[in-house]
Amino acid sequence: MKRTFKVAACWDEDTKVFYSKSDIIGLHIEVKTIEEFETVLHDVAIDLIMANHITEPEKATLPIEQLVPAILWQRPENCVAT
Repeated sequence: MKRTFKVAACWDEDTKVFYSKSDIIGLHIEVKTIEEFETVLHDVAIDLIMANHITEPEKATLPIEQLVPAILWQRPENCVAT
């Protein structure tokens, strides 16, 4: 049962957007700023993990501490919060 997920923000120079690379099923982010990326990530990642990676029987039987996922989030190296 996988509980650690990885998300990276990548910059596309052609389209001038940050896009996501992730092992979270259904996560697709394309935004203009890294701050927008982080907002979307925080808004949807947990819901997508709960919907696409954890079964209903697991939700019904496992203690909450076993259901909580870890999300390893990586900013691009040249990106600084503003």
